[in-house]
Amino acid sequence: MNPLLYTDGYKVDHRRQYPNKTTLVYSNWTPRMSRIKDVDEVVFFGLQYFIKKYLIEDFETNFFNKSKAEVCKKYQRRINNYLGANQVGIKHIEDLHDFGYLPMVIKALPEGVSVPIRVPMLTMYNTEAEFFWLTNYFETILSTTLWLPCNSATIAKQYRKILDQYAKETSSVPEFVDWQGHDFSMRGMGGLEAATVSSAGHLLSFTGTDTIPTIDFLETYYNANSDTELVGGTVAATEHSVMCMGTNTGEQETFKRLISEVYPNGIVSIVSDTWDLWKVLTEYLPNLKEEVLARDGKVVIRPDSGDPVAIICGNPNGKNEAEKKGVIQLLWEVFGGKTNSKGYKELDSHIGAIYGDSITIDRATQICERLKENGFASTNVVLGIGSFTYQYNTRDTFGFAMKATYGEVDGEGREIYKNPITDDGTKKSAKGLLKIVKENGSYTLVDQVSWEEEKQGELKEVYRDGKLLIDTSLTEIRARIRE
Repeated sequence: MNPLLYTDGYKVDHRRQYPNKTTLVYSNWTPRMSRIKDVDEVVFFGLQYFIKKYLIEDFETNFFNKSKAEVCKKYQRRINNYLGANQVGIKHIEDLHDFGYLPMVIKALPEGVSVPIRVPMLTMYNTEAEFFWLTNYFETILSTTLWLPCNSATIAKQYRKILDQYAKETSSVPEFVDWQGHDFSMRGMGGLEAATVSSAGHLLSFTGTDTIPTIDFLETYYNANSDTELVGGTVAATEHSVMCMGTNTGEQETFKRLISEVYPNGIVSIVSDTWDLWKVLTEYLPNLKEEVLARDGKVVIRPDSGDPVAIICGNPNGKNEAEKKGVIQLLWEVFGGKTNSKGYKELDSHIGAIYGDSITIDRATQICERLKENGFASTNVVLGIGSFTYQYNTRDTFGFAMKATYGEVDGEGREIYKNPITDDGTKKSAKGLLKIVKENGSYTLVDQVSWEEEKQGELKEVYRDGKLLIDTSLTEIRARIRE
């Protein structure tokens, strides 16, 4: 598809709606509010992918490298069939094709940094007067590409903060947190691109994912190399069809075969609630204790239904003793472990647990807190973070919007802004040219600046006139996340 059609329908004729003799439109992309409790900064991530994939790859392949006649004929056909009688015209498309590249500048903060609410992450403007209409023409594709990786990277960082804090308080292996948050979201996301960019956001803070395509994504667009660095990984694991095929009466034998024959060493995660989780924990695993402890590796028990907090940590109102104790206590009673220097119990290295159903930030916090109250280190359990976390968000989670704040008409600059009288202040925009400064480690917006001042500050050119100017790596972004 012609990438100039990657837009909202109302965009196609805005060119004629601007004042006559408009020569420049200057806009910014900003998170304007937060709908997540205690989150007042948003991780910036995804711009380099947007530039490489859409502004460079797609425009070169499907616009500039195709014949002008073919491109313009298809564009005109689509707009005429879609809009009906119109005067949108085709000359501006022909002129852009003749120009040979996108005459645009994108300035941005470094990817991976946390940006306070109401501080712009990037600005865009045209470099050629006749193509002033391009700036906000790109709002739609930029918005639909960026909000999800920003959201997921921000949410993943919140998980990381929580898990790091509890590991610091209770665990002897705080580095295990790299694997403690594991991405299980792929099948529940809104398509392959959504799953991939969301998982990439997750991998800024963790190393565990079941979304294989995100490894190639990060190698292709963020200079990662899985031969020389741990981009993302997982472990061998079963699913319910495997366990069901072994039959209800043969479940213990299925466990035994898996840990003794199929995976005699290494880590294997076994889904354990196909029928009776408590029977697995109080009967099958005690019967298989010698086999588990004889392995060079870990058997990970995976409950997959019920209340995660109660299942992992115990339910005081449970119907039997096993339910009251919960998974971690029951594993401790069978396999034991050690009490670390901080005074918290850590399961024997041959056994562990993972829970991957309906995990949220609140539930993750509750699980860690309950484990702590019960005398266990938080790192006794891995949390599978799925689409219940990453898909239940929208562009409005952080109020992302791209708004023009400056333009030039007939050689004169105009500071423009939006401030609806009916709004609560969320939609009030900045005004004029923008500059971002860093004060006490935090980014701050200064608006209504001069062009000379605009060239200073923390926003750096990452794209100009068809060229990517800064090509950052996953390693660099992960380092910024951890700062």
